[in-house]
Amino acid sequence: MNRHTPLPDLGGIGLKPEHYTPMLAACRGEGGVPPGWVEVHPQNYFGAGGPPHRWLEAVADVRPLSFHSTGLSLGSVDGPDAVELDHLARLVDRYQPAMVSDHLSWSNGGGEKFPDLLPVPYTGEALDVLSASIAQVQDRLKRPILIENPSRYLAFAGDDWSETDFIDALCRRAGCGLLLDINNVDVSATNLDFSAEAWLAAINPALVGEIHLAGHATEHHMDGTVLKIDDHGSPVSARCWSLYQDFIARSGPLPTLIERDTNVPAYEALIAEAVCANAVLSGAEAVHAVAA
Repeated sequence: MNRHTPLPDLGGIGLKPEHYTPMLAACRGEGGVPPGWVEVHPQNYFGAGGPPHRWLEAVADVRPLSFHSTGLSLGSVDGPDAVELDHLARLVDRYQPAMVSDHLSWSNGGGEKFPDLLPVPYTGEALDVLSASIAQVQDRLKRPILIENPSRYLAFAGDDWSETDFIDALCRRAGCGLLLDINNVDVSATNLDFSAEAWLAAINPALVGEIHLAGHATEHHMDGTVLKIDDHGSPVSARCWSLYQDFIARSGPLPTLIERDTNVPAYEALIAEAVCANAVLSGAEAVHAVAA
C-alpha cells in the first residue's frame, strides 16, 4: 500500500496489540471484516525496533495509518515538548501516516510533566501560544496536523471566545484542521450545561479532517447533577450516535474512528461499531450525491 494514501471516508478503529492478529487476518480475507483504516498512539512506538514495529510495519502495508499523539503539550507556554516532537518526527518519517493529530491541551509546565490533557483558557494569549506551537510542529513534520477538541469538566472565567469560535480562529491562524471528537462534545455539554447540537452547528465542517466516536462513564450525584467522564471505556452511546448522524448529514462523509482505550473489547465488537459508522457514512454519501 502507498503509505501516502489519505484516510478514506470509512469507519476505522483505534488499534491495540490484541487486535493485530485478527485485523491482519481480516485484511488477508481470512475471515472477519477489515477496518477502513487504523489509528495508533505513536508514543507506543517510540522505541527503535522490536515486536511493536514488526507489527506496525505489517499493519501499515495493508491499511492507512493515523497517528494520534498525546504528548506534544501544545498549550504549554514553553512550546511543544521537544523530546516528544523529535520522536514523533522520526516516526512520521518512517511510516508516512495519512494523518497526524494531537490535543487542544497542555501537559508540561515548570519542568514537570503531567499524565493528563489539561484544558486551556480561550484567550488571546492562549491563541498565540497554541498557534506558535502548532506552526513549529507542522514545520518539523512538513505537514498540517489536526487538533482535537477537549472534554471539559470546568470552564475558565474570563474567556475571550466560545470554544467553537476559538477552534475556528486557531485552525485559520495555524493552518491546522480539527479532529472532531463528538463524544467530547457530549461530555462537555453535559458537564458545562450547553447544547451539544448548537456546538456542532457552529463548527465549519470544512475544518474537520477526522471524527472520533467513543463511550464515557456517567456519575449521578445526590444533588441531582450528572457528570460525564471521558474514559473511552464503553461502546459509543446512543446520544453520540445521534449527534454523529446529524453532523454527517450536514458535512458529508468523513473518516470516522471508533475509539476504545479502557475495557478494550475483542476485535469483532470494535469492528461492529465501525460497520455502524459505515452505514451512516454510506447514507450520507448517497444523499450528497443526489444533492450534487
